[in-house]
Amino acid sequence: MANKKASLKGIRQAARRTVRNRAIVSRLRTQLKRVRASEGEEAESAARVYVSYLDKAVKVGLVHRNKAARSKSALAQLVF
Repeated sequence: MANKKASLKGIRQAARRTVRNRAIVSRLRTQLKRVRASEGEEAESAARVYVSYLDKAVKVGLVHRNKAARSKSALAQLVF
């Protein structure tokens, strides 16, 4: 266990970030499954939501911007 106050604070911060990051990544995966499972107009609206979530994940730093661009491109070929 850490002894210094700063170390304990770092552990607390890391735990909070881990929970938040897992939730964001889980939401991304779930939305992608919804896009792949749907068809037509429903798939387009689900794809828009997925792209929005992906952009937010890039903004936070969970997903690299080039990976997000590749994902969006592949999604566009699949859906639009």
